Amino acid sequence: MRHVMVLNSKGGCGKSTLATNLAVFFAREGAQVCIADYDPQRSSLDWLAARPAELPAIGGVPAYEEGLRNVPRGTEVLVIDAPARVHGTELNELVRRAETIIVPVLPSSIDMKACGHFMGELLEIGKVSRRQARLAVVANRVRENTLAFQELEAFLAGLKLPYLGALREAQNYVRAYARGMGVLELPQYLAWPDWEQWEPICDWLDSKRSRP
Repeated sequence: MRHVMVLNSKGGCGKSTLATNLAVFFAREGAQVCIADYDPQRSSLDWLAARPAELPAIGGVPAYEEGLRNVPRGTEVLVIDAPARVHGTELNELVRRAETIIVPVLPSSIDMKACGHFMGELLEIGKVSRRQARLAVVANRVRENTLAFQELEAFLAGLKLPYLGALREAQNYVRAYARGMGVLELPQYLAWPDWEQWEPICDWLDSKRSRP
């Protein structure tokens, strides 16, 4: 089973939105996918509850209650929607369960400073430092051609980690979430700009660079 984790100790950076869309990507590739939701607000599980039956099936477990004990048999890709405000021993334990980690970061000075501190802690974890887990970053909810976005891109490029690209702030993510869908499942005429932004993320996930 492949474990893909969306992780950032900073709350409100779009982890659940990224996690649900990652689950859709893998499900559309034909994998048996499950989301482990560590958020007591159940954002990913609420999204699953709205998912239409005719779309590729995705399972879900309330990991905030039971951990990963009840992940369905046959799951090929487990997308882990990690909790906010995780540090120390809890962070180490979470990272121990992941081979691929994606960190979303928002274009604000507060988020960049928080990410800098978090990355310092994350990179010291043994599994990451030994390259037994692959780590990448994504700029999330960006508005192109703004100073804040330019500053975020420069910050992420300076981390010397794979920077997979930027996801725009768009109503398509709100529309898709409300329907239990991902942006890759919205009509092309509506979501083609988002599809283009997801291409480098999907390519990285399909490559050996995203696996230890």
